Amino acid sequence: MQSQAQYVLRTVEERGVRFVQLWFTDVLGRHKAFHVTPAELEDALDQGMTFDGSAIDGFSRTTESDLLAKPDLTTFQILPWYDEGTPVARVFCDIVTLDGAPFYGCPRQQLRRVLDRAQDEGYTFFVAPEVEYFYFADLDPARRPVPLDSGGYFDLLPDDLGSQLRRETVLTLEEMGIGVEHAQHEDAPGQHEIDLRYTDALTMADTVMALRLVVKELARERGVAASFMPKPLDGVQGSGMHTHVSLWRDEENAFVGARPYGLSELAEHFAAGLVVHAPEITAVTNQWVNSYKRLVPGAEAPVAAGWARHDTAALVRVPPVKPGRLDSTRLEYRAPDSAANPYLAFAVILAAGLRGVEGGYELPPEHEATAPLPQSLAEAAAVMESSALLKETLGDHLVEWFLRNKRAEWDAYRVQVTPFELERYLPLL
Repeated sequence: MQSQAQYVLRTVEERGVRFVQLWFTDVLGRHKAFHVTPAELEDALDQGMTFDGSAIDGFSRTTESDLLAKPDLTTFQILPWYDEGTPVARVFCDIVTLDGAPFYGCPRQQLRRVLDRAQDEGYTFFVAPEVEYFYFADLDPARRPVPLDSGGYFDLLPDDLGSQLRRETVLTLEEMGIGVEHAQHEDAPGQHEIDLRYTDALTMADTVMALRLVVKELARERGVAASFMPKPLDGVQGSGMHTHVSLWRDEENAFVGARPYGLSELAEHFAAGLVVHAPEITAVTNQWVNSYKRLVPGAEAPVAAGWARHDTAALVRVPPVKPGRLDSTRLEYRAPDSAANPYLAFAVILAAGLRGVEGGYELPPEHEATAPLPQSLAEAAAVMESSALLKETLGDHLVEWFLRNKRAEWDAYRVQVTPFELERYLPLL
């Protein structure tokens, strides 16, 4: 750790870095940061930064508010979008108590805890999300957002602004050492997708947070806007975060086997865990009122717990594997949207799958729907409240705060009179 700290300090000095941003997230996955100068950096790296946790949603009560943001030095990175004259770097932080213990309200720590449990059983959890989002002319909530283009799936458009921004985003991510498998135009006008290259779940959660910031920052610099809202436009597809997952053991993909479709027995149990526990974890993978406008029939999004090979509306899909590429055997969990907190989403996906492995769950027949997914945030919160798996995975503190926050969001939404109601009912009734 000392040599890593020396590397960071030396890089800051040699590159003339003016500020280092200490990144972390609240329970809902929103970016938070300290900005420290080089003069304060050594103390920040060594001791962490003290802050009032009661000021962060989902963290501490005022009676136990003091916390530390402890930098994870392996995540240090120069941010390439700042002016050359004022270089800025970032480092992700774990939130700990003043005595150095992991803080139970920190999403990154909760994911690390589930990953450690998997590691104790000999497994490393790898993920690769497909992150969808929209480019709009602006984000004025008073009017319908205007997409930057009218393209569809895989359209090769003239070199318009959306295509330029997507290309610049991929190049910026690669400059930051983030692997991109491919990028494309998605189904809806103004909708784009960036597929990230497989890596361990903690690194990937950090990467998703970085990607969101890069997408939004580059759009802002060009005078337009980007949004990861799950369903910003009616009549078109929403933005999902289809997440490919696999467990590895002894540097081999433990999902590879002789069962149907090349799966191992372990992979089938893991898939069964996802199917069985999907309703319980949906409040986390789809955490906004708007998330449930995407999870509707006919929108290539799941509405029930089941699995299939080729059905794009299935909750769990078994993607085909190219000849000679057995190591790419994986499952695809299609419920999450790209506005989920990636730390918590990956944590509950892993926990559900491991429960299936530990319990020897049997995979139901293909295409058989075992249960409907929640149809609203209120329903998802009710299912979450009764879930022993969620309380074991995230802890009572985080679950209780999350439920209070989501119910408050639902109540605020429920009492609104929407334009739909005014247009349909005001002249009629």
